Amino acid sequence: MRILLAGPRGFCAGVNMAIESLQLAIQRFGTPVYVYHEIVHNRWVVKRFRDLGAVFVNDLAEVPRGAHLLYSAHGVSPEVRQIAAQRELQVIDATCPLVTKVHREAIRYAGLGYKIVLIGHAGHDEVVGTMGEAPDSMLLIQTPEHVDRIEVSDTEKLAYLTQTTLSVDDARQIVQRLRQRFPNILGPPREDICYATQNRQEAVSQLAGESDVVLVVGSANSSNSQRLAELARSAGVASHLIDGPEDIDLGWFRGDETVTITAGASAPETVVQECVILLQEGFQAVVESRMIREEQVRFLLPKPLRSSGDNMP
Repeated sequence: MRILLAGPRGFCAGVNMAIESLQLAIQRFGTPVYVYHEIVHNRWVVKRFRDLGAVFVNDLAEVPRGAHLLYSAHGVSPEVRQIAAQRELQVIDATCPLVTKVHREAIRYAGLGYKIVLIGHAGHDEVVGTMGEAPDSMLLIQTPEHVDRIEVSDTEKLAYLTQTTLSVDDARQIVQRLRQRFPNILGPPREDICYATQNRQEAVSQLAGESDVVLVVGSANSSNSQRLAELARSAGVASHLIDGPEDIDLGWFRGDETVTITAGASAPETVVQECVILLQEGFQAVVESRMIREEQVRFLLPKPLRSSGDNMP
């Protein structure tokens, strides 16, 4: 067996920032530190922090007045921020800056009187937060077919935004359909799908052609991990989304395959390596690292956690 270890894979800059923020918050303020929703969509990361004393909540009524509250990487709506202020919570905002950028674009377009089409997945934490910025001005679409059902009173004041963790190809198809139907629709200077999502999808696209099987390490509620598995399947390659080595069925393999292993942006590298070891032990697999694109992005920590030496722009 040959393993192609896709790169880049795993944690992106936004996830690194959010995880480091929660680690520092626990060290600095003690436990419990409350987190609104899961810090990232990965059960290993959530379990680790729960064991350290983090408390994940879906309702701020569960948070004692004045307690420390960390916003997850996916961002929150203004309504959540208002409730947190009313409850005098000590907020640490670990929203990914790329998600914050989409929020700002929503606010700007809404302020100019535009109707905003948000391309994304209903119910996803990021989408809920973004739509909360301008609920009366936004409508959500998920497929190209949804574009045909859009009804707006002024096609000259129409804009679109995208969830950051979408399939690049799916988003492109929807944007093309939007531009065909509404030629004057405005969008961001570049699509809002984040650099890490695009890079991981590019790596899978390139390596799928050499592979018999693709394993994507990531949790089922991770949008970007789901997109990686879908991308491999669309290339005609058997693909499995796995939380970790316990989800690998050795019956999937004969032992002479080429297997690409990648990981969603919220999946820990330690879990990836556990999967590699399992296949090495079971099939004497030889590992080949394949770095498609280097990543050197880093995001600043939230203000309450910065030291005096943090002067990165």
